[in-house]
Amino acid sequence: MTLSATKPSSQNPKTSDWKINLLYDGACPLCVREVNFLQKKDAGRGLVKFTDIADLDYSPEENGGIDFETAMGRIHAVRADGTIVKNVAVFREVYDALGIGWMYAPTKWPVIGPVVDKLYDLWADWRLSMTGRPDLDQVMAERQAKMEELNERLNEGRCRVGET
Repeated sequence: MTLSATKPSSQNPKTSDWKINLLYDGACPLCVREVNFLQKKDAGRGLVKFTDIADLDYSPEENGGIDFETAMGRIHAVRADGTIVKNVAVFREVYDALGIGWMYAPTKWPVIGPVVDKLYDLWADWRLSMTGRPDLDQVMAERQAKMEELNERLNEGRCRVGET
């Protein structure tokens, strides 16, 4: 079975009714696959807002102040009231919002919860290499280079103060 190549939309039809804003890595094939699944479960209701942190237009100010590097380290979400959620709790809350919380309910149990939390920590630490991507430092450097290139393109042809 192949991973979905479809990039989930970062926009929802009903953005004002969302309960939780899921920050996901749109450059991660497994993350995209999960978001595609969740968007199908949302079925256009707009209960979950999906924000692609890999998009060069990603704005920490519009997403709980969570910068790109922090969001790349661990999964984050922002509740409608502005409260930040991270790690496995994100999945619990997103799945609950979509009415499929039973899928993550066992992660609340005393024995299973800590094991799942530890497994997620390991996954988060190794996610980039396990999906064939460079380490976070290189991802950050590549993003910075893309941002600088974009800024240069935007500034091309503009008059600058002091130029004749």
